[in-house]
Amino acid sequence: MTNMSTRSGWRTVDIVVAAAVAVAFGVVFVAWNGLWAMTTPLFVALPPAQAVLYGVWLLPGVLVGLIVRRPGAALFGGLVSAAVSALIGSQWGADALISGAVQGGGAELAFALFAYRWWSLPVAILAGALAGLGAAIHDIVVYYPDTGTGYWAVFTAGTVVSGVLIAGVGGWLLLRALVATGVLHEFAAGRDQPEV
Repeated sequence: MTNMSTRSGWRTVDIVVAAAVAVAFGVVFVAWNGLWAMTTPLFVALPPAQAVLYGVWLLPGVLVGLIVRRPGAALFGGLVSAAVSALIGSQWGADALISGAVQGGGAELAFALFAYRWWSLPVAILAGALAGLGAAIHDIVVYYPDTGTGYWAVFTAGTVVSGVLIAGVGGWLLLRALVATGVLHEFAAGRDQPEV
């Protein structure tokens, strides 16, 4: 979708909705963090494959970017959701903030590459993929530096695929569902016809 307000400044409604979405995901992350820990035994044969579950952590950056359509929105979504998760008690502590910034920054890069003018499914998919790539690089450096290239390749592939499917496609479908309810009528996303 090509229409983008010429204003790059954020309106009050942009801040409120972006914060509400990010906070909601920060709370969801508490459950997702627990699910991640509980599913670890399922991946004992190939531990890096657990990365296929990663996409939920990538969703807020992509979704907030798709809704707000302003520079910095995806980064805001990733960072605020991670901050809420850390405040509630994420097992990753303060590193959740760095991770959230990297994930949101990856999604932000995708939207910036299209000059904040295209909001189609392929752009959402790219945002999810780049968020996943950023997450994989961060986690490999911080948590898995000594595991080797095979581990890194599987982990990166799993994180990127999860980013594409859960954050990219899932975020775009979630946006469409929110648009259908009418709650986004104050946003260009709520007025545009969906562009696949």
